[in-house]
Amino acid sequence: MDESFSILTDIIRRRRSEYPATYQKGSIDEELIRAVLENACWAPNHKRTEPWRFVVIRGSARESLSQQMRDHFRQQAGDAEPDPVRLRQAGERPLQADTIVAICIHRSPAEAIPAWEETAAVACAVQNMWLSCTALGIGAYWASPSVIGSLGKFLGLADGEECLGLFYMGWSGQPGPERSRNPLDAVCRWL
Repeated sequence: MDESFSILTDIIRRRRSEYPATYQKGSIDEELIRAVLENACWAPNHKRTEPWRFVVIRGSARESLSQQMRDHFRQQAGDAEPDPVRLRQAGERPLQADTIVAICIHRSPAEAIPAWEETAAVACAVQNMWLSCTALGIGAYWASPSVIGSLGKFLGLADGEECLGLFYMGWSGQPGPERSRNPLDAVCRWL
């Protein structure tokens, strides 16, 4: 096999979810974040609609996101007193990560592109981000907590845009466990 294919295979197989609590301290240079997002924009997408939208959350904006998450948790509790441990945990992740990228989508009219195709394109963009982070030694985690449905104003989303999740980034803090997948023959048939 070609050397570049071997390198790509290694990066794909090392990619994993790394939770913010495991990240090492240290700031990720803006140039690296931009490079990761540029790679995201090279994802395949039908009719070149480029439905992905990104909102980068850093510095004190992480504290604002943390507060939004705690407020959402309180609202979900209704009249009941929220569990203080779960309340603290609700806003912890943004403060543990150096950078959070809100993964958003701007959908084309349904008659132009089916919604699932644009969602799939955004997922491909996130995979490009994840592989880029893996190659750079950046830990990453894509979460989709219920709060994402109420972040439109905070994120400054335009009409027709919605948040699909939060992509946490920080310097990788620990090697991941050995991973495995089913053998190809368990999931593939040849006709």
